Amino acid sequence: MSPVMIAFTFPGQGSQTPGMGKPWLDHPSWELVDEASDVAGRDVEHLLLFADQDELTETRNSQLATFIMSMIVLDAVERTGVEPAFHAGHSLGEYSALAASGCISFEDGVRLVTERGNAMQAAADARKGTMYAVLGLDDDQVELACSRTDGDVWVANYNAPGQVVIAGDPADLAAAAAQAKALGAKRAMPIKVGGAFHTPFMSPARDRLRKAIAETEFRAPHRPVFANVDGLPHHLADDWANLMGAQLTSPVRWRQTLHNLFEAGATVFLELGPGAVLTGMAKRTVQDTTNLPIGTPADVDQLLDNLSHASQTGAVHEGEYLYAFERLVVSPATGVFQPLADLTPDLLLAAGQLIGYIGDVEVRSAFSGHLQGVLALEGERVTTSQPIAWLRTA
Repeated sequence: MSPVMIAFTFPGQGSQTPGMGKPWLDHPSWELVDEASDVAGRDVEHLLLFADQDELTETRNSQLATFIMSMIVLDAVERTGVEPAFHAGHSLGEYSALAASGCISFEDGVRLVTERGNAMQAAADARKGTMYAVLGLDDDQVELACSRTDGDVWVANYNAPGQVVIAGDPADLAAAAAQAKALGAKRAMPIKVGGAFHTPFMSPARDRLRKAIAETEFRAPHRPVFANVDGLPHHLADDWANLMGAQLTSPVRWRQTLHNLFEAGATVFLELGPGAVLTGMAKRTVQDTTNLPIGTPADVDQLLDNLSHASQTGAVHEGEYLYAFERLVVSPATGVFQPLADLTPDLLLAAGQLIGYIGDVEVRSAFSGHLQGVLALEGERVTTSQPIAWLRTA
């Protein structure tokens, strides 16, 4: 009996596409868009529905839009009752991972991402830079290509085996790309981005972002979050102010993160948000795992079947982690919870069965199964998507 240990991963800038919010318009999770617009002082709905490619590619727009899309998908997945054992995010996606883990609030995540996008846009405008993808060359050989170039060029992303991104001055990057090809790289090609991210070129953005980070309340994450800077899991609230500050000028160690997630026991990697870039990287990096991109309501609808298939030998409930045959009933609203009187242990619930009320709002189980416990107390004030009860599916 092998447990399905799930890692939620979140994409970074570059995964956004015009109109990516349209499939979500009628979904309950779309309510996050208005909340985000209020916090950011931006028309987030416009970015997700109507912005064209040029507008959406601007750093200040792509970061906010991608973060909000990941939060919408996360909210929808949480409504199914699926929970992870670990969180990680690529570059911008680290902010999504921190919000998902409870380390920062949704509102602080919006505020930080807004400031991050603005700061990086300003830094990129002040110092011209770009990025190249180097394919088919080992990490140390890519580093050697950068070292052989007498200029401003650095490794920015260790993405997957044979897939490394370098960044810096455009002319110096072209020289480093030539060095990489001489060392045996299959390809070295420019990426359409507006700056040299995760290099010293982002130092002004880091200094500006530190002010916003200093005003943020960090809490211990509910599940470990693996950091870009070192690829390691972090459990303490106090770790993150320094890690987030360092991230802007440090390389993203994503390949190392994937290996460390796998070593920690992750067997399923779910990419929550637009695109499937991280899914492709995971497939290249860690073997014998299930890798699923979740970007649309249809993906969410199919998720439970896919997780059950990933655990054909039978999943078990272990510790606090929710596996393929355990489900959470979550609150559909914010308010005071009043359970029905007959919620006894091992009660068989039918899908859609009423279990209580949040004010006048009905709380119904989305699944059939045996009730294992009620997590919210009678009279307790709960928030939208907060776990109410858990059950083992029939």
